[in-house]
Amino acid sequence: MTILKEEIYNGFTFSSDRTRVDVDYVHQVVSTQLYWAKGIPFDVVKRSIENSFCFGIYTDSRQVGFARLVTDYATFAYLADVFIDEAYRGQGLSKRLMEFIFSIEELKIFRRMVLVTRDAHTLYERYGFEPLKSPQNYMELHRPNVYGA
Repeated sequence: MTILKEEIYNGFTFSSDRTRVDVDYVHQVVSTQLYWAKGIPFDVVKRSIENSFCFGIYTDSRQVGFARLVTDYATFAYLADVFIDEAYRGQGLSKRLMEFIFSIEELKIFRRMVLVTRDAHTLYERYGFEPLKSPQNYMELHRPNVYGA
């Protein structure tokens, strides 16, 4: 399924066009700066982008932010790999990215969206995320060192 949306906010372009994603840049940030995926191989990042609904933030031709949804496009989505380039933080881009994602009509029908965060609870709470109502119902298979980092 392809859902294309773009909008401009304070000179930044927000886009759901996966073909605009700079895979090399996303890999560099995710594999070196983000605690949840240190050391992740390029081919894994590339495959994750190819199989997700992706969002990018761009200034001129340079990508400065990213997020992706792992989804069936019908009932469920997992929000992952959300980041803003360190040089562009403090400008409200993460909030605007969330607003952009939640403005897409096709995503408003999902029964459940989940995410995992260690330190951005207040950001996501603004958009309706809350702790699991029934954590005892959830299970996980977690392999934290699968990328060897």
